[in-house]
Amino acid sequence: MFGKFKGDAAEERSTAIPGASEAISSISSGLSIVGKIVGHGAVTIFGHVEGELHASTVVIAEGAQVEGDVVAEELTISGHVEGTIHANSVKLNSTAVVDGDIFHRSLAIEDNAQFEGASRRLEDVIETSSRAQTNRYQPQTVSIDSNAGASESQSAH
Repeated sequence: MFGKFKGDAAEERSTAIPGASEAISSISSGLSIVGKIVGHGAVTIFGHVEGELHASTVVIAEGAQVEGDVVAEELTISGHVEGTIHANSVKLNSTAVVDGDIFHRSLAIEDNAQFEGASRRLEDVIETSSRAQTNRYQPQTVSIDSNAGASESQSAH
């Protein structure tokens, strides 16, 4: 289930204003998503994702699975990730299982975490907010063009 939460209290469900910095999007444990996910703020994954995942802060919870590339400013993994990771800060908790390369500015690996791949330090800082904004506004431009075309065809009638 997609949900938006304000602050740190998950009990306080609300329809947060899109783009609000305190909004957290989540994918629940009973949900599988296939495709590209781009978020402006924080995204927490409890379910299964096949495809790319881009957000400023990403948490992959224990029991969650991500098959695909992950791009984030901050990434915390307690579940399973199979793919390439690009993030400024990466933390692998003790239950994490990562199969793929990690490109990072800082990397922390707790005892018992499993990591199979290469680790490389990034020289450039990753900023996901500008990418998310660019992708977020493109559909609006397309819909405006569609409306313009519709109004032209209406005036021809």
